[in-house]
Order: sequence, then C-alpha cells, then structure tokens
Amino acid sequence: MSIRTAPARRLAAAVAVVSIVVLGAAACGGTTKKSSAGDNSAPSAASTASADPHAPAKKGLTIAYLPKQVNNPYFTSSDSGGKKAVEAAGSTYREVGTSSGTDTAGQVSYVNTLTQQQVDAIAVSAQDPGALCTALNQARKNGVKVVTYDSDTNADCRDVFVSQASSEDLGRTEVQLMAQQIGNRGQIAILSAAQTATNQNTWIGFMKDELKKPEYKDIQLVKVVYGNDDAQQSFQQTQGLLQQYPNLKGIISPTTVGIKAAAQYLSGSKYKGKVQLTGLGTPNDMRAYVADGTVRSFELWDPAKLGALAGLTAVALVSGQISGAPGQTYTAGDMGTFTIGQDSTVVLGKPTVFDKSNIGQYAF
Repeated sequence: MSIRTAPARRLAAAVAVVSIVVLGAAACGGTTKKSSAGDNSAPSAASTASADPHAPAKKGLTIAYLPKQVNNPYFTSSDSGGKKAVEAAGSTYREVGTSSGTDTAGQVSYVNTLTQQQVDAIAVSAQDPGALCTALNQARKNGVKVVTYDSDTNADCRDVFVSQASSEDLGRTEVQLMAQQIGNRGQIAILSAAQTATNQNTWIGFMKDELKKPEYKDIQLVKVVYGNDDAQQSFQQTQGLLQQYPNLKGIISPTTVGIKAAAQYLSGSKYKGKVQLTGLGTPNDMRAYVADGTVRSFELWDPAKLGALAGLTAVALVSGQISGAPGQTYTAGDMGTFTIGQDSTVVLGKPTVFDKSNIGQYAF
C-alpha cells in the first residue's frame, strides 16, 4: 500500500539506519531531524494546541493501527471496527504489528517506520507503558497524532487514551463476579497477559484493593501468573496453577486469550464445574464453555466499538476538533458525543456481563 504525502507542515524524518518493509514486517528506526540528543519528551497536547469543536472533520487522512498482537482475535475484532469507522470517515486505514504479544522492540520499530512514512495518526495498544515513549514522542514532534487504545503508555507519550471502560470498574467487578461464584470463600488466582501490560496491571491493582474489603476476608489470592497472551502458555499456566494449588476455587483471567485457554483446559479436566473461571472474553470464544457449564459468567466491552472510537478520536485530533485537554468534547460518528477526562482519557462505557441468559444475543 502506498502512503500519501503528508501536509507541508510536516518535517521529513531522517533516520541513521532504516529498514522498511511495509505491511507486515518489522523496521528499524532512529532519530528525526527535529530530535536532539537527550530530548525525547513531547509537550502535552493541551499545552501546545488549541481546539475548535466546530472544525470540519478532515478527510483523506492515513490512520495506522498498531495493536499489541496482530493475530489475536480480540485485536482482529477491534481493528476491524477501526477500519470500518476510519473508511466511513473518508480516510485510509492501515494495520501493522508483530505476531507476539511481548515484542516491545518490534512495536518501537513500527512506530519509527510509520513516522518516516508520515502517517497522520497512530492508534497503538502498548505492550509496555514506557518502552514506546521515545518513538511516540518523536512521532508527535513530527506532527503525528498518537492515540492509545486498550493498553496505555505513560500519559506524556500520547495525545489521548481511549479506555475500554473504567479501570476501577473492571478490576472490582472481576472480583465481585468471582466472589459470587465461589460463595465468598476459597483460594483464587489470576491468569494475566504480559507482566508489563499496563491495562492488566492496573486492573489487577484494583482487584487486590477490592479483596481488602471485609466481605472478602475468606478469599485468598494465592498467585498471579502470566500467559503472555499466548494460548499454549496460558493453557500451561492454568494447568500449573491447579497442580500447585489443588484446593483452588477460582481463576480470574482479564485477557481474552487467557480466559479461553483456561476454559479449554478446565472443560477437559476433573476441575470442570469445581474451579470457577471468570474474566474478560468475547462471546464467540466463550459460547461453548458457557453452554457446557465450564464458565458461569464473564464480561467485556465491544472491541469493535473500542477500535472505532480510537480511529474517530484520531480523526478529531488531526482535524483540530480536540487537542487532548480534559473537558473537551467531540462527536465520534454515530457513537455519540464523548468528553475527555483526567489524564486525557476517554472511556468507551461500562462492560457487559455475559452468561447463559444473554450470550446468544451477541456475535463478536
């Protein structure tokens, strides 16, 4: 795919060592003409730009998506939603990324390549909160707007974070769902994604805080393990938890890959129906496990809507309708009006709990 020439306001990016392979291969990048040694930070959007909520939405933009993992069904769904929204807005959608959920160096290389190619905006789900900061701020210095979605970077490395739901709500409701299923008593474990994943760690922090409440005094969190959003690793971690803790009553897996792998293991084991499993999953992945009794309930937002909101937020930024400052509002197509909150964060909405009573109504 060819990339259109960016507006004249952009500075060309010059890189010492460059290896560019478009659409599906990693690239190596360095610094740009605007960069200087030891200066890798970028001012916040609120301090460097004004916003006109009545400015027309620009068309003909190039919005590039960089998910944590391109072959992950969750990101396939979210980025498909982004593609539909971006193209409906009259702009060009691209997706690049690595096949590993822990390849932060690969994500950095893709950011550098996209900067060199002078895309208008990057929507990125970060594998690590700080590892991308230098590259993303170089992109911002060269006029590229940066939106994070699903998993954030440090707040000073992007313009807006599109959050799937309130991190606090997600963390606390995961514990509440599990507590209901095990009668507020017993050992539980958490099967997370990568150990550096910003969103996972934030949710786990709220889970641990929720467990401090008196009503959960008989619930013991025995271990947090990491499957790195890899099906085989997550399956093995589930197996290892049950071998190490034979009295385990429940597992919380706040990752779509992890919960599916854990359900697969439980469904074929003696623990089916005895060890409860909840977390974040897609209805399509979890439908069979809800039907056979392996899983009672789990929750998630609509990932396609998350991807769509990330793309439309990028369009609003490039169009000058918003700068990323808290309190600004903008319209994201037929999704409605959104307000930028603290730390330049936009929240998609509350998650949905899925069980036998409603899972048949959803197809994602």
